[in-house]
Amino acid sequence: MKKDFLLLKKKPYICVPLTGDTKKTIDEQLHTTLSHQPDIIEWRVDFFDSIKYVHEVLEVIKKIKLTTKIPLLFTIRAEHEGGERIVLNQHEKLKLIMEVCHHSSVDLIDFEISNGINEVEEIRKATESNNKKLILSYHNFEFTPTNEKLIQLAVKAEELGADVAKIAVMPESKEDVLRLLQVTKEMDELLSIPVVTMSMGDIGGLSRVIGWVYGSAMTFGIGAESSAPGQIQVDKLQGAIERTQELVGTWK
Repeated sequence: MKKDFLLLKKKPYICVPLTGDTKKTIDEQLHTTLSHQPDIIEWRVDFFDSIKYVHEVLEVIKKIKLTTKIPLLFTIRAEHEGGERIVLNQHEKLKLIMEVCHHSSVDLIDFEISNGINEVEEIRKATESNNKKLILSYHNFEFTPTNEKLIQLAVKAEELGADVAKIAVMPESKEDVLRLLQVTKEMDELLSIPVVTMSMGDIGGLSRVIGWVYGSAMTFGIGAESSAPGQIQVDKLQGAIERTQELVGTWK
């Protein structure tokens, strides 16, 4: 049986990122984001100027969690997968994630599949012991790998103990977008954990609106600032999904 996270609703969860570089900017973005009532808020900590100070990071998390009960996803996106350049080395980054697992009330942690197996296992143990969900993710900003490669990545995420497998890729054609949707259906049927997929860029926007039809459990929309190419304003995204559901039902 699938783990119940991201399976409690018939429509996809909508996640909105916070990308502020200062506490003030994050507060402003949070205020804007809350007006849209998303299902999940992602804090992209690689944008944060004070990322090297653990107490500053924990303080921001505390402020967000005191402001809203919306689940919070903590992400330090790796630079080689589209993240910002940060002052922390890999050891320091892992240490910060561990501190967040042990000493904060975030609900989810995002960590790339491309990290070393030992590092993934360390984070997995920390999330399990602190009642947090782990998203193991893969991002390709250049192209969409083969169907076999995408399925292999999703299976690897599950084998490594992910609660959710996430794959975001860049299409080079409309056919790549349609191919990802079909592969998403195959992943959803194959895996015992939820999958989250998206095609990025302008032509990938369709996947953000109808990916749920093929089994993608979550999509990302813009509240204040975009964190990836092709994201849609959250109110437009919510409206498009609702109109689609009125036409086709829940599809499940």
